Amino acid sequence: MGAFVPGLDRTEDWPDGEWRVRRLTGGAADKVYRCPGCDQEIGARLPHVVSWPAWPGGEDERRHWHTACWRNRLRHGPGRSRY
Repeated sequence: MGAFVPGLDRTEDWPDGEWRVRRLTGGAADKVYRCPGCDQEIGARLPHVVSWPAWPGGEDERRHWHTACWRNRLRHGPGRSRY
């Protein structure tokens, strides 16, 4: 997964910054990842979200999130990393 792909990715503006976001279908998710929002595994073949900061080089900060964790990440408060 590389840089921003128009039509596949979108930009989202949040209070914690501007983010590039890609929604992955279950068929496109072939590995297990750990969600930074809940620290639980995202199993292979599960739909989820990949996000990264919208600054140059931000794609190196890509993280895979459960969709609900991504939407609710600002509610968790201090102690959780946005990455």
